[in-house]
Amino acid sequence: MPNHDYTTRIQWTGNRGEGTVHYQAYDRTWDIAVPGKAVVHCSNDPLLGGDPSKMNPEDLLLSALSACHMLWYLHYASDAGIVVTSYSDAPLGLGEVSRGGAGRFVKATLRPHVGVKPGTDLAVARAIHHRIHEVCFIARSVNFPVDHAPTFQVVD
Repeated sequence: MPNHDYTTRIQWTGNRGEGTVHYQAYDRTWDIAVPGKAVVHCSNDPLLGGDPSKMNPEDLLLSALSACHMLWYLHYASDAGIVVTSYSDAPLGLGEVSRGGAGRFVKATLRPHVGVKPGTDLAVARAIHHRIHEVCFIARSVNFPVDHAPTFQVVD
């Protein structure tokens, strides 16, 4: 199998003029700049003094996990003759922080809401979710369990 190369550029934007002269002297902000794509402005988790209006690393990881699942779901649904008319997800990541301050995700639950055409075999539509973790690049790369709790809506 061929390898895939990915690249990105992270640029710290939080220097208020003194750099890291002390812990309160700088912002925990940065930009993500992938060549040819829109810049994403990021910050630390608000619990750690970050800007709540900006994406943080935990948001980005959970979003990537959800998006990867969605893309594989749409692919497998198409192959199975399942017509998906809408798809949204509100994933929930559970994190823990140790006494020393180190954090990690303990688990994530994807909660996709899938709109399908009338006559859809919902058992088949539901079963597709169980196959995705075998192939999803992101889910296969994380070291915590990823569950899913899909709901379906039949839409004319």
